[in-house]
Amino acid sequence: MNEKVSHRNRWMFGMGTIGRDMLYTLVSMFLMFYLTDVLDLSDRIMAYITMIMVFVRAFDAFNDPFMGMLVDNTKSRWGKFKPWILIGAILSSIFTIIFFYDFKVEGLGFVVIFTVNYLLWEISYTANDIAYWSMLPSLSKNQKEREKIGAIARICANMGMFTLVVGITGFTQFLAEKTGSMQQAYFYLSIILVALMLFFQMFTVFGVKEDLENQIVEEQTTVKELFKIIVKNDQLLWISISMTIFMTGYMTTTSFGQYYFKYIYKDLNMYSVFAAILAVSQITALAVFPLISKYFKRNTIFTASIGLMVLGYIIFFFAPTTTMLGIGVAGILLFVGQGAIQLLMLMFISDSVEYGEWKFHKRNDSVTLSLQPFINKFGNALASGIVGATVIMAGINESTDVSQVTKQGLDLLKSSMLILPLILVVVSYLIYRKFYRIDEVFYQQIITENQKRVKEAKHE
Repeated sequence: MNEKVSHRNRWMFGMGTIGRDMLYTLVSMFLMFYLTDVLDLSDRIMAYITMIMVFVRAFDAFNDPFMGMLVDNTKSRWGKFKPWILIGAILSSIFTIIFFYDFKVEGLGFVVIFTVNYLLWEISYTANDIAYWSMLPSLSKNQKEREKIGAIARICANMGMFTLVVGITGFTQFLAEKTGSMQQAYFYLSIILVALMLFFQMFTVFGVKEDLENQIVEEQTTVKELFKIIVKNDQLLWISISMTIFMTGYMTTTSFGQYYFKYIYKDLNMYSVFAAILAVSQITALAVFPLISKYFKRNTIFTASIGLMVLGYIIFFFAPTTTMLGIGVAGILLFVGQGAIQLLMLMFISDSVEYGEWKFHKRNDSVTLSLQPFINKFGNALASGIVGATVIMAGINESTDVSQVTKQGLDLLKSSMLILPLILVVVSYLIYRKFYRIDEVFYQQIITENQKRVKEAKHE
């Protein structure tokens, strides 16, 4: 693939995720806050909702490899990725709007509607997400080119995510003034984000030119082979375990953001300032990653990034809540480190495609890459359980005023947001160091042997 096409692909692939991640952020990070602080659901209903969210997200995470198998087995004139990207984008858009539509139903009736819609949203978004990220290995086999594509994609994704994170307080307050209620504000915000998702997805659907040689539709993958691909691909398995633990900690911290600034810092408007600091930090980390990777090995970058996050968590926990200085410094350290790890995770899983081909003599792009959304969703499921349990146990959900939350409740919130995630981040790193071994040298050996085997097969 020539340089002109490669350059076009980097941007067309990356831009596709801007609106997509805005929409995903609305559901993954702010749906819980909407339920507790906008709809003001009771502890009983929130307990049901929390259990449902954990169960559905866990179910959908385990469903990801099956969706990956479905994508891998797809044959169409448009390839195997783009049809599912488009179908998933349209359906998940519809179900997103339903989340925030007022059906005038309360109690268990609300729980039933929420459960059905949540399940349908997770499945449809999965179709889009797996097909999208599964396309990455087919765009290039070169590690450095993949890093460039991945870096731009993650930058665009974070631009979308942080646009919403930084602006959601202002957006919803403005819309609430225009519509008369915060509930209507979230409804109209969901419509705006759906339009943005569909708009930006068209860049990928119509703008990306795939390397068809790397998108070979092989013989059908069976369910039995599906489990073999995941379990016997030891490198894929260990990095998935490590990153699931990591993402559980990370998503727990970010999901508590609005609660922290409302109940501990006692100024919800400062959440937008904090989010802006995080946005600049994380996007900067992603932007400079390709440059840093020229001089340092991935293992060194990963270790340094974990070190920054550990230091960030410690500073955050002890930072005074009378000023943003300590919290801001902690946020920079946390999200610079997390930004680099976010990209490394994508690269580790992408490299496992070639490792699987080397080990099993068969590429399974989508099944392998399905482990990235699995990691995000299962981590998010566990984080949702932690957040939901914490806001109920701390007395936050039932409180009608910030001052009603006890010191013990605030301490529980702070520990769940910072101490537990710190432990999980350290554990994830220890697993990575012990079991993951695809470094730059080993990867080149894998590529060489794969290419040699393909050439020998052609001459037989």
